[in-house]
Amino acid sequence: MSLQSQYEFLVLLLMAVIVLELAARRLHLPPAAALIVGGMALAFVPGLPTIVFDPHLVLVVFLPPLLLSSAYATVWRDFKRHSATIISLAVGAVFFTSISVGIAFHFLFPDLPWAAGLALGAAVSPPDAVAVKAVLEKLRLPTRITTVLGGESLVNDASGLVLFHFAVAWTVVGSFSTLDALGTFTLVAAGGIAIGFPLGYVGVLILQRLASSELVITGTMLLAASSYIVAERLGLSGVLSTVTTGLLLGWRQHEIFSAATRITAGSFWKILIFLMQSMLFILVGLSLRGILDRIESSDQAMSDLIVPATIIVVVVLLSRFVWLLGSDLLWFTLGRIGLPVKRAPAISVTLILGWAGIRGPVTLAAALALPESFPGRDVILVSAFGVIFVTVLAQGASLPLLVKVLPSTGLQTSTRLAKDEALARMNVSNAQFAAFSALSSVPPTHEEKCLLDHYHNRAARPLSSVLEDEMKSEGMPTRPSAAMLAAIKAGRLELLRMYRTGEISDGILRKLEQDLDIQEFGSQSL
Repeated sequence: MSLQSQYEFLVLLLMAVIVLELAARRLHLPPAAALIVGGMALAFVPGLPTIVFDPHLVLVVFLPPLLLSSAYATVWRDFKRHSATIISLAVGAVFFTSISVGIAFHFLFPDLPWAAGLALGAAVSPPDAVAVKAVLEKLRLPTRITTVLGGESLVNDASGLVLFHFAVAWTVVGSFSTLDALGTFTLVAAGGIAIGFPLGYVGVLILQRLASSELVITGTMLLAASSYIVAERLGLSGVLSTVTTGLLLGWRQHEIFSAATRITAGSFWKILIFLMQSMLFILVGLSLRGILDRIESSDQAMSDLIVPATIIVVVVLLSRFVWLLGSDLLWFTLGRIGLPVKRAPAISVTLILGWAGIRGPVTLAAALALPESFPGRDVILVSAFGVIFVTVLAQGASLPLLVKVLPSTGLQTSTRLAKDEALARMNVSNAQFAAFSALSSVPPTHEEKCLLDHYHNRAARPLSSVLEDEMKSEGMPTRPSAAMLAAIKAGRLELLRMYRTGEISDGILRKLEQDLDIQEFGSQSL
């Protein structure tokens, strides 16, 4: 296919993305499910070229920006609070599922090496960040659940991919050492974090010195790619390196980015992630043609491929629930014998966490990365596609109903959120009033008096009030002043102080910071 034909096909896929997104909204389906089904339908359109899903290209092009974006939006304080559950799922559940799938695979194909089944288990065990974010972004879930699922999907790709490489090497070499594997896994994981932190720190120093929003946005994209590539070239975890860089960048972004950069970058990254996610899921659907070609080429497709793949899918789904229920039982037992347990297990949370184990493009990329001569490659590919198909279409589509039926746990009450937000607005307005008063004229001009009254009125509101008083255009300044910019800066510093000390949540920080960004951006645009 010529370069012109490839470009035309890309345009066709982008048109399909719009149609499928609209269909998903009309049918109230997760966009990822509609995109996969649409890609599957396109795979059978006569005249369309056969798409070769290059796994290595997918990982290096798509994974770094998607990981950086997810880590950037992660609340570090919540991530640390639920780190035990995140590590339990990202490492423990991945290993448990991989071993369970490996045992089932060996039972189905006793003539094939154990490592082949372990490679399949490692490919299908970790829910990946792309799929989880695509399915969950439109759901209103408790903070605990979104933090755990988001954190798990950021970390577990590293454990799954490392285990996958071990299994492939075991198949080729024919020998395996548990101690060596654990030591190498620790080195790869710790090394990835060790690479990501200094790269992120240096990246932050460089980004905060760039005056142009366009340069900052370009720099963040290069930072994501560099963090991943450098770690991978050193034989370390590119996933954990990129995640570490993203977490550091997200933590510092409130201080290093201007209002204009934050607003512009937010719009850019939103569109970029939307396009990348959409293209990935369409590519997953298009890969069905190659999967079906392998099924059709098998003399006993039902017994050799379809039935074993169905069993593997069931084992993958059940393994996650078994691990979660076992973890809950352990925490419950520790609490009963008097050991300190931060949070008692809740069955509704467990069910949602178990049902939200969505697999996606990373799973398929890992399976496709196997060499053609790898033992059992056909059944591994069919099983991987089956796991993606079931988790995205069945679990992803039914997850909103499950969330609606089960009782909500872990959600802050609306009263508490309103009180925290009102307190934050009052403190920010007090800081702005003080800063503006110190720099305004004596006596204040009419425009300055309007702003002083505005800040004073906002600060004087009762805590129970959560009505947002927007600045009236009448009487407001027609051009920015040093006092006005100082007031915005003072409000931002007070907001960050409250966030750093834990007085307000990340959601309130982002909401009020956006208000300040709009004020600053609007004043600079005058």
